[in-house]
Amino acid sequence: MPREADGPVTVELEHRMTIGSRFMDSVFPASFFDPATRGTAVLRRCALAMGAVLLAGCVPAAVTPKVALDVPAAYRQAGKTGGLEDHATDWWTGFRSGELTRLIEETEIANFDIAAAIGRVEQADAQASQAGAALLPSITANDSFTRSKSSSSTINSGSSTFSSGGRPRNDLLASFSASYQLDFWGKHRATLVAAQDNASATRWDRQTVTLTSLASTATTYYAILSARERIAFAKQDVVDSSRVLKLIQDRVKFGTATSLDEAQQAALVANLKASIPPLQVIVEQNLAALAILLGRAPERVVVTGKSVLDAHVPTIAPGIPSEVLTQRPDVQHAEALLSSEHASLVAARAAFFPTITLTAQGGFESLALKTLFSPASTFYTAAAGLAQPIFDGGLLQGQFDQVKGRQDELLADYKKAVVTAFSDVDKALAALRLLAQQEELTRQSLVASRKAYDLSEDRLKNGVLDVVTLLQTEQTLFTTQGTLTQVRLSRLTQAVALYQALGGAYAVKVKSGS
Repeated sequence: MPREADGPVTVELEHRMTIGSRFMDSVFPASFFDPATRGTAVLRRCALAMGAVLLAGCVPAAVTPKVALDVPAAYRQAGKTGGLEDHATDWWTGFRSGELTRLIEETEIANFDIAAAIGRVEQADAQASQAGAALLPSITANDSFTRSKSSSSTINSGSSTFSSGGRPRNDLLASFSASYQLDFWGKHRATLVAAQDNASATRWDRQTVTLTSLASTATTYYAILSARERIAFAKQDVVDSSRVLKLIQDRVKFGTATSLDEAQQAALVANLKASIPPLQVIVEQNLAALAILLGRAPERVVVTGKSVLDAHVPTIAPGIPSEVLTQRPDVQHAEALLSSEHASLVAARAAFFPTITLTAQGGFESLALKTLFSPASTFYTAAAGLAQPIFDGGLLQGQFDQVKGRQDELLADYKKAVVTAFSDVDKALAALRLLAQQEELTRQSLVASRKAYDLSEDRLKNGVLDVVTLLQTEQTLFTTQGTLTQVRLSRLTQAVALYQALGGAYAVKVKSGS
């Protein structure tokens, strides 16, 4: 019993030391060791030290992060009627382009960024395997053979005389040693979980890279088609404006037109011709960019498509569910990183507690091979050690605080990823809706512009020349053609962006005539 003057601190100390001693006895009973080794007494002293340290320090708590997500009402309601419809990951088929499908499939196979992401997944899996090794005992086998011969000497009158009286001696040893660190506090288990979650995050990162690469292939492909269509329009415009220029030149000869009228039309023709080379540069640059995505040389890339206006724009089925969070790989990546860091926090907390290590060695040792494996040649040792940091200058606390701060950072990143997911979807949906309206209005404008241009050309042919009106109708027509091509390209690009915002795993509903 403690003395009266010892006070409550000493009483509590001895109480914790007693608990530690009982704990060690329950794990290592006295029968586990040979009495001659007095191992039980050593373990008791280790347990007393452990109890003293647990009293001296205050171990911080590894708090699980709480995530409160504010899901918009529209998504919560849509989740009741909408659905993923078996996760249609081949989203590019909604564009109904065989050439695009071929390019996408080639990207999946040969893209360098995807290959690098796969390599990172392999590294993360290997790191998880290494982390799991600490949960298993380490066993090493040792075999050795030594042959030695001793010398005999006599000392006479201060001089030494050596003789060959020693006999050769053999020493054969066959043994194994084992070491195992008990994971009472879950440190190794938490480290393994952290490595596994990190490997999971790497897999989601690979999907992010894959989705980004496939989306880049689609947008680059449509950029090529758009530039080619604009080139075709420009060449046709050159033909049309050159025909008008010839009519004006004829009028100049008869005195019904002025040189100013001729010069203005000639300038328009020259500007149209000058607009073609920059568009050709766009085509070549996008072909080179597509070559990188396909992992091949530019001269080996063949794109036969020429019209972006003929490309089909898919329509997303109504009722986008809030399960979009489980589709986007960047959201899953952020969540896996957060889970991994929390496991690291648990491991950092476990570092405050004692480390208990069991070691054992056993085998056979003999001077002769024939008696090496006899019972008399056996030997073994067994030991247990306990290590507890007492004063480390705040190292463990600093490591714990660092991991805790990292967890807070990743929690904020995860919330941002979720909000970004909803934001990206909303932006893409709004853009698709408004661009569809713009394209319809632009088509109406193109019809009116073409009619005005034809009427102006007819008036020119009939001798009623209004050059100002003619120039205006020409420029309006050519500009509207370019605008329509750009709007259709924007619609296709936003459709790709919407699939990307949805994680590339949302079913499509084909709408005819879009």
